[in-house]
Amino acid sequence: MPSPVSPSDHVTPRAAAPAAQYTASRHAAWIGAAAIITDEVGRVLLVHPTYRKDESWLLPGGVAEAGEHPHLTCRREITEELGLDLPLSAVLAVHSLSPHHRDLQPGTPCPGEVRFVFDGGTLTPDQVEAIRLPREELSAHAFLETRDAVQRLRPVDGQIMLAAYRARLGNTATAHLADGRHILDVPALDRHDVHVRYRPLWDSPLHRGPVPERLPVQQAWAWCFVPDGRVVVVADPGPRGALPILPGGTVETTDATPEDTLYREAAEEAQLTLADPVRLGWVLDETGEVYGGVGPNARLRLAVRVTAIGPAAVDPATGHPFARLLATPAQAAALLGWGPPGARQAQLAAETARKWWGLPIARTAAVEEIPAEGMRLS
Repeated sequence: MPSPVSPSDHVTPRAAAPAAQYTASRHAAWIGAAAIITDEVGRVLLVHPTYRKDESWLLPGGVAEAGEHPHLTCRREITEELGLDLPLSAVLAVHSLSPHHRDLQPGTPCPGEVRFVFDGGTLTPDQVEAIRLPREELSAHAFLETRDAVQRLRPVDGQIMLAAYRARLGNTATAHLADGRHILDVPALDRHDVHVRYRPLWDSPLHRGPVPERLPVQQAWAWCFVPDGRVVVVADPGPRGALPILPGGTVETTDATPEDTLYREAAEEAQLTLADPVRLGWVLDETGEVYGGVGPNARLRLAVRVTAIGPAAVDPATGHPFARLLATPAQAAALLGWGPPGARQAQLAAETARKWWGLPIARTAAVEEIPAEGMRLS
């Protein structure tokens, strides 16, 4: 049987360029690799190099040695810099840097760089304690909220870090960047500049029983479930980025019950219509500082069904619309920065939704934005 014929077989080939000429024509660039590594509440690990004159920090990682694959570079650098042997679970971002980018250190003869950013996972407290730095190369390390981390990184490094971290949080495809900018569709978390804020108060346990009569309920937030088992997260924009929260808010004197607070706030913030609220428990706020120092109070947590999502609208309390996102309960807990207690609460909420309303456990998918026109729910 004759071999298939390609159209190119009928084209007279050009004479092959001399090897040296061909080699000189190829684009040359440095190869680098870094990792997003977090603690249990989602703060990102940065290291402070001794060799940078501008005092900027870095993600753990470094430059590839001759012939070294990027994933091997990343694991080697993590071991050398932190004293840890960590598996890498995914490529979160691939970034190309122009040879004359403004964030390059003056006098650096860089031909350009291609950097791979891997997911280095979440460290346990024991692993955090085991970190050992090479003092001749690194003077310090720190776990930082992303809003603080970008202040310590060079601007382009901050853009890379955020895109990679959000790809991990949002379960989106590998981010492809050029000079810090997405070259493909911008995912929802990047589009709305969503950051994770660690909230120490929610290290407190979730109390499952009724709220004691002596404790006023100052807040009602809910895991608001749509029919496929995902929940609604809203993100409040601000000068340092948008911070995600669950729908709900502060109990007002005009609210007859905390559930009334939830209905009102969910309609104002996210244009949600809710039904069948179930109280999951409450968290103790010992000081009530955010409410003017009212003293010990309870912050109520609920699960509730979303029966309708209306068109996006301006929140009357802030004067601007909130971003409205759909995420799995586990993704929502990570976005909220509640750490292990939040993950347990998310699981409880999902189990409650399955028990009370027969909703499925949400499949892991990309975090997505609710359309501006709203959604029809079956």
